[in-house]
Amino acid sequence: MSEFFNQVSRRKFIVTAGVSAGAVLLKGCLGNPPEPGGNSTQSAAQPAANTSPEQKPETTKVKLGYIPIVEAAPLIIALEKGFFTKHGMTEVELSKQASWGSARDNVEIGSAGGGIDGGQWQMPMPHLITEGLITKGNKKIPMYVLAQLVTHGNAIAIANKHLGKGISLKLDAAKPLFAQLKSSTPFTAAFTFPHVNQDLWIRYWLAASGIDPDTDVKLLTVPAAQTVANMKTGTMDAFSTGDPWPFRLVNDKIGFMAALTAEIWKNHPEEYLAMRGDWVDQNPKATKALLKGIIEAQQWLDNFENRKEAAEILSAKKYFGLSSPEILANPYQGKYDMGDGRKIDDKSMAAYYWKDEKGSVSYPYQSHDLWFITENVRWGFLPKDYLDNGAAKAKELIKKVNREDIWKEAAKELGVPAADIPTSTSRGVEEFFDGVKFDPNKPEEYLKNLKIKKASI
Repeated sequence: MSEFFNQVSRRKFIVTAGVSAGAVLLKGCLGNPPEPGGNSTQSAAQPAANTSPEQKPETTKVKLGYIPIVEAAPLIIALEKGFFTKHGMTEVELSKQASWGSARDNVEIGSAGGGIDGGQWQMPMPHLITEGLITKGNKKIPMYVLAQLVTHGNAIAIANKHLGKGISLKLDAAKPLFAQLKSSTPFTAAFTFPHVNQDLWIRYWLAASGIDPDTDVKLLTVPAAQTVANMKTGTMDAFSTGDPWPFRLVNDKIGFMAALTAEIWKNHPEEYLAMRGDWVDQNPKATKALLKGIIEAQQWLDNFENRKEAAEILSAKKYFGLSSPEILANPYQGKYDMGDGRKIDDKSMAAYYWKDEKGSVSYPYQSHDLWFITENVRWGFLPKDYLDNGAAKAKELIKKVNREDIWKEAAKELGVPAADIPTSTSRGVEEFFDGVKFDPNKPEEYLKNLKIKKASI
């Protein structure tokens, strides 16, 4: 496989495998948050189970991992509002993970070994785990992607020492700065786990303006304990992070937002629900019951009148440990103080969980899986053969991991209108802020047209 996976030791990978941006800034900016690893099983609302005998789950028990950022909201709301219980899943345990590396390690051992059965994931972690690329001893652990949890909700954060130097969505005016820093102390940008969402957002943003993320800047994975300190002391220039942490960065005058990921790629796929394949295979009805609870939570969250209550639930000590629900309130309404004089007040830029301007958010489009895998090939994280012969190898992996068929079954049983159930596994051609388009029918053509890449196409 790629040189990275062959050369990076397991010990180094665990130590440096990133902690979510939410967890990073939670520790650094918010005083005394709860310790990672806290579990929650109690729901604020417990309606009676609403399952027919033929839909009764095989088990009522499951353990789901999550990271305390807005991507986790459907899991937390499904528990707290009783949507899991409503569909017969009366013993759902949410387990706060210390980092993405911890989540990866815990899903390897499963709940029977003290770990987790699945939960919230950056992409394409489920595919990499399935392929044994980031697991102990390269053991292949089949995973199933079951739903997209959210769109938007992330941003590129920049240290305040770079205010007024042209660092924004487009970096044309900042190129001299990057060139100057490259010859002395390179511009340093951090993410929370390599080869997935937040790493890929930084890379796309830089490369779109002609800045090579592998040669013109320094990229690194930063543990929670170091991130904010590095930003404050000026040893770190940028960080890819998720809501509600952009507000804290700006409010605490640590940094500003160069760009929202909603600006980089409007209505982009963000994080997903994925489970161990063996758990799903053994518990198909319980899997659909989980999905029904999450779908209802996503629908509840997309009613903006519920977002004040959502902010109160998420900010609780046992979940995000925020000093005030107000930290989530503005971003949840699409209101962003970018910290550089720019303010955004646009609900279409907010996080969405059920539907956005392009249709379904919850449904896991296989075309989006293909983009994440194509970007991994682009940067040399996966070999080019994943895209050979019409991306046959990539598509084979996606069909094995992406169980959109289970999502559809759950949605139909729940009574979701046919108009809200996509009929194609592709959302079609996607367009980015720099005008580049990704046609899932032609991933190699997309790669050929990108000027900065590691893959030889």
